[in-house]
Amino acid sequence: MLQSIAHYGCHFLIPLVVALIWYRDTWKMAFIIMLATFLIDLDHLLASPIFDPTRCSIGYHPLHSFFAITFYLFLLIPKKSRLVALGLVIHITSDLVDCSLM
Repeated sequence: MLQSIAHYGCHFLIPLVVALIWYRDTWKMAFIIMLATFLIDLDHLLASPIFDPTRCSIGYHPLHSFFAITFYLFLLIPKKSRLVALGLVIHITSDLVDCSLM
């Protein structure tokens, strides 16, 4: 229960707080863009079983690989990709929190 609250709380609350603080004028669009980064979870469809509550997605799924995470960090540098990168990094961080509570 605590794991689910922490996991989904991080996935939704952190992007909302980031949008409200750093993208005050366009917070709704910023929040939606960061939530759209949930699409990286489509790589879970490649796993068998698709969902395993005891599996850490970091390092297991292709879009959660260390190579992909490094790419997401580099996406923080250009201003044009920063918002998407923030969503991706927040998503990965949320998954790390989830893994640490297993």
